[in-house]
Amino acid sequence: TPSMVCVEDYLDALAWAESLGGLPALMKRSEANLKAVADWVDATPWAHFLAKDAATRSNTSVCLTLDTDPDVVKKICKLLEDKDVAYDIGAYRDAPPGLRIWCGATVDTADLEALFPWIEYAFETCN
Repeated sequence: TPSMVCVEDYLDALAWAESLGGLPALMKRSEANLKAVADWVDATPWAHFLAKDAATRSNTSVCLTLDTDPDVVKKICKLLEDKDVAYDIGAYRDAPPGLRIWCGATVDTADLEALFPWIEYAFETCN
């Protein structure tokens, strides 16, 4: 049987989602997060969406490639983790080297906007 703590956690998550406005509000938050990443990518010449076609991009698990060597991408990810900025931000093992940023509704857009200067710092430091 499932733990009652898990059930309670799920009920709390549903109440949180409902307090924001339900599914439409959650979708709006994810779309705002994707827009924040897209705006940053547009302003950052060395960062690109893995999915070139905007119609196929996820608005939750956003994957980026960087104009640098795979070893540098690993160093960037390690630096971000060592600075307690981002954990598990590296691309999936079978994907091209890059970053994977969670942009789902549980993430505040302001937190993503705070992440971008750190990625820029890590890129400059590691290259």
